[in-house]
Amino acid sequence: MDLFEQLAQTLEERKSADPSASYVASLYAKGLDKILEKVGEESFETVLAAKNVKANGEGKEALIYETADLWFHLLVMLSQLGISPDEVMNELARREGLSGLEEKASRSK
Repeated sequence: MDLFEQLAQTLEERKSADPSASYVASLYAKGLDKILEKVGEESFETVLAAKNVKANGEGKEALIYETADLWFHLLVMLSQLGISPDEVMNELARREGLSGLEEKASRSK
């Protein structure tokens, strides 16, 4: 089992956890809007961290930390919506080897 699968399993288990005892359970209890708010917040923090990475690599640790937060909250969002990480990975696999321009053009058809 890979890390995304393990996280997805843990997130599913948190759906029935006590919101006062689990951060993730508290997000589920607050609903999709709160989860989306966290995704937006973490996205913004990730962008800011990326802008602060220097050419010499200084600041990479902050970007890695913020990216982990973003990915985590995206997994919470997907779990709330009943979408597994495997479904996203399958879509990425489908796109592998496709020209980005071709893939984008195929969406408008």
